[in-house]
Amino acid sequence: MATGQAGQAAAQRRRLREVWRSAGWPCHDAIELDLLAAGLLQRRWDAAGRETLFVTDAGLQLLAAARRRAQAALDAHEALVACVAREMHHAGRVVWRGLALRAALPAGTADAGNEEGTTWAMARPDVYSIRHTTLEDQTEPVAHEIKVSRADLLSDLRSPAKGAAYRALSSQCWYVLREGIASPEEVPSEFGVMMAGDEGLSVARPAPRRPMRLPFAVWMALARSAPDPAFALEADPSQPALQPEPCPRMTASPNTSPCSPGFGN
Repeated sequence: MATGQAGQAAAQRRRLREVWRSAGWPCHDAIELDLLAAGLLQRRWDAAGRETLFVTDAGLQLLAAARRRAQAALDAHEALVACVAREMHHAGRVVWRGLALRAALPAGTADAGNEEGTTWAMARPDVYSIRHTTLEDQTEPVAHEIKVSRADLLSDLRSPAKGAAYRALSSQCWYVLREGIASPEEVPSEFGVMMAGDEGLSVARPAPRRPMRLPFAVWMALARSAPDPAFALEADPSQPALQPEPCPRMTASPNTSPCSPGFGN
């Protein structure tokens, strides 16, 4: 589907949801006209002659199908997030999921909103991890951003400030892509790329590695956010029902060892 058509379909679904959740007052715009012509909306008048709209059975079926697709994508995303988090845990790292970290961006960062001095952006990596070490200079923070749809990936890549925020908080940044949504060449060279397929995770391109000492504000954010608790159960064989589901183990490309720094250890 072309980008314009996809955007139009998304706008129509949003309007259907708005009518479904509201009293149905009409807007008399082009989106409404298309929905009426397609039989997804219908007009009606009350005793006072006031016009309202309601979603037809066909419109409800369309909304339900869109919800099922969104839920499937969310489930696939969360499953891959858990798989990457587990691999980082197996590599001896302390892992967080769903963090919100404040990152300082340099002046002139595109779409950051400040061309004169340092500005701030919120980074929300799907998986964030540090080495289990007693030496601050060897924590090697790593951010993984998980993408299971091409639209989500392209949205990220259109926001340079988002990528800059990831890089400001980590010594390595990775995109983990579900196979088939994009090629590694479409991701900027500042990021490493892993591909997720039926056989598990594989490194398509190692992430550039940079020296990184975490700012104090990040340490405070990590202290307030407990590491992912899912893996605390792995060492307790007395609770097999609570064991997390296994995922296929990560494999390296011919030029990358799973034990190398570029692989996330």
